[in-house]
Amino acid sequence: MVIQLFPLWALLLSGVAFLQPSLFTGLSSQIVPLLTIIMLAMGLTLSPADFKQVLKNGKAVGVGVLLQFLVMPIAAFCVAFAFGFDTELTVGMLLVGSVAGGTSSNVMCYLAKGDTALSISMTAISTLLGVVLTPFLVSLMIGQSVDVPVASMLMSLFKIVLLPVAGGVLINTFFSKFVRKAEPIFPYISMFAIVLIIAIVVALSASKIVQVGMIVAAAVILHNAIGLTLGYWVTYWLGFDARVCRTIAFEVGLQNSGLAAALAVKFFTPMAALPGTIFSVWHNISGSLLASYWSRRPVAESNAQDTDK
Repeated sequence: MVIQLFPLWALLLSGVAFLQPSLFTGLSSQIVPLLTIIMLAMGLTLSPADFKQVLKNGKAVGVGVLLQFLVMPIAAFCVAFAFGFDTELTVGMLLVGSVAGGTSSNVMCYLAKGDTALSISMTAISTLLGVVLTPFLVSLMIGQSVDVPVASMLMSLFKIVLLPVAGGVLINTFFSKFVRKAEPIFPYISMFAIVLIIAIVVALSASKIVQVGMIVAAAVILHNAIGLTLGYWVTYWLGFDARVCRTIAFEVGLQNSGLAAALAVKFFTPMAALPGTIFSVWHNISGSLLASYWSRRPVAESNAQDTDK
């Protein structure tokens, strides 16, 4: 129940941070360590066997990862342009669109009767690829007008994402018995960390949220909807069955927005972290609603019988 109320906790603590920003602004230096903890927790839930699923679902993984790093960055850029965002908010939108899929997609996929093994494989692969692709995509799409520190971002992603995930996988591989005992607390640790990150970013941006909060929220909702919609329908049109379509929809539409917010604060401005902050709350709400809807719908074996459409 505590985990299911994640969006509520995020909203409540964000409200406190907005009203009393001084409680959280001093914690800005803790954003990266908190994110590292989240990545380590994710790594502890993975094993080499999960990566072997890539070989079994090569086509689905390939299509999903391609959509992840094609649809979301382009959609982010188009939405930012359509809303007339300034450079700070555009960078924030692009960071959200260019990071890997969020770990919450695995939970949503499970609840929606999707292919959980495929979801875990896609999250792991996109996370590893994102170490290189995230700074590259941001630089490619906005590098001409903003000095994007590609090398520094690359090194930070290596430290924040690759090392803790790899460390978690190794620990899980060699000390799996101990990890299994502690595994029930991992979701709570991750939830606490991401909620605290959201609150810190809200506190750092409190003075400007009043001015642009609603329009950024509208942009984020649209961006998320594009990812979920195209993630599902493109795979449907390519002939994948309903379980795979649901899985890839979540993988494409639910981003590692906590990482996007952390990178924005570290390399740009707190304002650039606002899209990632709002996305972190919203995609859990939209994902939960969609998972609840799909959980009540039968999963067909082929598109010809797919009752989702």
